[in-house]
Amino acid sequence: MRRLISCLWLAVIYTSACTGGPQRAAAQVSTPPRIEASRAAETDPLPSWNEGSTKNAIRDFVARVTKEESADFVPVPERIATFDNDGTLWTEKPLPFQALFAFDRAKALASQHPDWSTKQPFAALLKGDMAGVVASGGKGVLEIVAATHAGITTDEFAQTVQDWITSAKHPQTGRLYTEMVYQPMVELLTYLRSNGFKTFIVSGGGVEFMRGWTERVYGIPPEQVVGSAGKLKFESRNGTPVLIKLPELDFIDDKEGKPIEIQSRIGRRPIAAFGNSDGDLPMLQWTMAGRGARFALFVHHDDAAREFAYDRTDKLQRFDKGWDEAVAKGWTVVSMKNDWKTVFPSANAAGVTATRGKGIHTPPRSR
Repeated sequence: MRRLISCLWLAVIYTSACTGGPQRAAAQVSTPPRIEASRAAETDPLPSWNEGSTKNAIRDFVARVTKEESADFVPVPERIATFDNDGTLWTEKPLPFQALFAFDRAKALASQHPDWSTKQPFAALLKGDMAGVVASGGKGVLEIVAATHAGITTDEFAQTVQDWITSAKHPQTGRLYTEMVYQPMVELLTYLRSNGFKTFIVSGGGVEFMRGWTERVYGIPPEQVVGSAGKLKFESRNGTPVLIKLPELDFIDDKEGKPIEIQSRIGRRPIAAFGNSDGDLPMLQWTMAGRGARFALFVHHDDAAREFAYDRTDKLQRFDKGWDEAVAKGWTVVSMKNDWKTVFPSANAAGVTATRGKGIHTPPRSR
């Protein structure tokens, strides 16, 4: 949980710098994004992508590796594609959503812990005093994480996440968090699978946090979700075997940890990898180091009007070294502003009504 702890810690420090972005959506989403993605598949499998070099690069790669007569043909079992989640498949601002879950969960449990009203950092969190949470240091944030993620069975935790993910809403758009997925990326997942790819999530987020909803939202089953994890303990409760979540780290699936976990959990090197920050760079580097046709793509957040704009200087999700390497090696970099017709799924294609937020800076440089 160290990455989550670090993320939470930095998040509460820099919340004020991350509050720019979209306001409440003009219309709520009524159609699951995965279903939306299939509607236009007969004519254009990527209808939310603008025509241009980025969309062409995706289609050209898929064509090269799926046509048997192609010199770059890749057999179906080897068509592995890995996707980061936060910032690549759904929004990660103003804070990573798992951090918001931890804070909400602590508030929900407060009635069971009367001592929290005077015990820091819980007292500060319950009063909305983020400065007080910051003052508690990393140790204090660890207490919040342990109280909300550990000491319960995996089934109990899964139900807690399910209850939250189906009811909690983004603080700025008013959408369910699962409606803050990127429609173009949902279409891309569907497009790859229709061409024989097996799609995996490889995220720094908690694996137990993601597995309960990724199949419904992305079409990615729980066994194809790789993420950070805490240790588990097997025990019997009233004669029933259960797995208990412990407040101890098992593995951090971030940065150099991503290719390690891909090898450990998947056992095949991807031929395509997708990310949005420097934390994803090792995964893309390892993917591109393999033999044969390869594809690497970074999502660049440069659309402050419809989503958020951040890159080189962001405190939590920096896109700096990854940008430089992508430009130097000719990898694909998506401009959300220019390459996507729409960002979020919407039954009426109205998009999100938004205003430009504060703290937005100029993108690194034009491609």
